[in-house]
Amino acid sequence: MASAVKDSRTGYGTLLRTPGAWTFLLPGFLARQPFAMLTIGIVLLVESTTGSYGTAGAVSAATGVSMALFAPQGGKLADRFGQRAVLIPGVLVHVAGVCALITLALTHAPLWALFAVAVPTGASTPQVGPMVRARWASRLGGSPLMPTAAAFESVTDEFTFVVGPVLATALCTGIHPAAGLVAEAALTLAGGLLFASQRRSQPPVHRHRAGDRPRVSALSVPGVRVLIVAFLGIGAVFGGMQVSLTAFTQHIGQPGINGVLYGIFAGGNMLAGIACGLIAWKVGPRRRLLVAYGLLALATTPLWAVTAVPLLGAVGLVVGLCIAPALITGYTLVESLVPAAARTEAFTWLTGAVALGQAAAATSAGQLADRFGPSTGFLVPLAGTALALTVLLALRAHLLPRSSTRTAAGPAHGTDAQVPAVSDARERELART
Repeated sequence: MASAVKDSRTGYGTLLRTPGAWTFLLPGFLARQPFAMLTIGIVLLVESTTGSYGTAGAVSAATGVSMALFAPQGGKLADRFGQRAVLIPGVLVHVAGVCALITLALTHAPLWALFAVAVPTGASTPQVGPMVRARWASRLGGSPLMPTAAAFESVTDEFTFVVGPVLATALCTGIHPAAGLVAEAALTLAGGLLFASQRRSQPPVHRHRAGDRPRVSALSVPGVRVLIVAFLGIGAVFGGMQVSLTAFTQHIGQPGINGVLYGIFAGGNMLAGIACGLIAWKVGPRRRLLVAYGLLALATTPLWAVTAVPLLGAVGLVVGLCIAPALITGYTLVESLVPAAARTEAFTWLTGAVALGQAAAATSAGQLADRFGPSTGFLVPLAGTALALTVLLALRAHLLPRSSTRTAAGPAHGTDAQVPAVSDARERELART
């Protein structure tokens, strides 16, 4: 077994030759584009109809927070009833919500009405990224290709968040303020239904039978709770960087270079993600996460003190390079910590944690920048990662696979078989990773 793993190739070419992979990768890529278009589309539309960035930001934030809070519940339902059963009604509700939001904004409806529609619109946002990750986990199992798949998905997510906002902005400014959300709804409908139609690649449904043990929730796994804290810190980096770079470039009278600086930051994240997928790791994922997160916290330290644009770009690049290894390794750990019956839920908890951390950091960084100057907003990524690193170090034992977290929904029959307990020797080996 060890020699088989050692000789296995873990590159992207091998990953993409996985049987059936392209049947869910292409529809999944199309269906996840709207995820990055929604909030910016709302900001541009609501600002154009109300003339207030504050109102636009509040409506957008309501959508983002409801998305983060309700996504894990959708993931839990997908594990229980299947991705298709959850995705199709979710897509229809989301498209209806976006259409209602467009109508209310264009007819100058009161703010409470916009909030009333924004909440279900965000809550029903299809969580295609976590569903794709769950399909990879189902197909690859304990294969050494899992870190490569996690890296591939991280790069795909980052590319989505580069292309989506640019597309939405171009449509809103070049055609009509509502064009970005119209495109978001159309892509959600077409991509979501196409992805849902790929039944063969979706993970098996773990149905609860009479006499089975109570169904395991991903949140009941201690390691998942630790990873949620880590991903909140990563979200703090994204949100803090977005707001602080905007405030900094406006303060120095060069708002046009904001996109360049954030692009350098995002580019570093993408490059590191690609590199992570090409490396055949010999170090265990828990140790990789602790080292990567420590480097991320260290990289955010000088941000608040940097005043020169070239130097800020260089530091931002280093921060971006440190994010991907932490993010990818966190997703990789889910496969060993969480039973198959709860993996989609686990992935949505992590994705939601990033979104929630991003929203909280954006608000905090904005308040700091307004009161104490633009550079103080950069303290938010430092504080978020430092606190998360402290939790990771204190609770790192929970990131080891345990027999209790490897137990599926029921006794040993069908797909709900119980995974054997990890041996004491194996536990000692894992403890060194």
